[in-house]
Amino acid sequence: MLNFLRKLFGLGAKVNVGELIAAGATIIDVRSKGEYQGGHLKKSINLPLDTLPGSLGRLDKTKPVITCCASGMRSASARGILKAQGFAEVHNGGSWTNLRKYDA
Repeated sequence: MLNFLRKLFGLGAKVNVGELIAAGATIIDVRSKGEYQGGHLKKSINLPLDTLPGSLGRLDKTKPVITCCASGMRSASARGILKAQGFAEVHNGGSWTNLRKYDA
């Protein structure tokens, strides 16, 4: 059961999110436009979860992607969508507030 939950939420092997961001990973914030306007990472792109499938053409499948939201639930769903569409390296960053320390 634990492995199922880890896979569902993108909690596989630990990755250094800071290194990925420094190396140019794309950060996708899947919260609503209003939530995003209330505060976000400077380096992030706002693609609300309900618009993500129609926005995939804007993204580079060859670059690592980090998804984030308010709690990690929507970003886990976004990770699944991206993986299903052929994005090779997608990581669930969880809450955007946890990533603020990397947003210089």
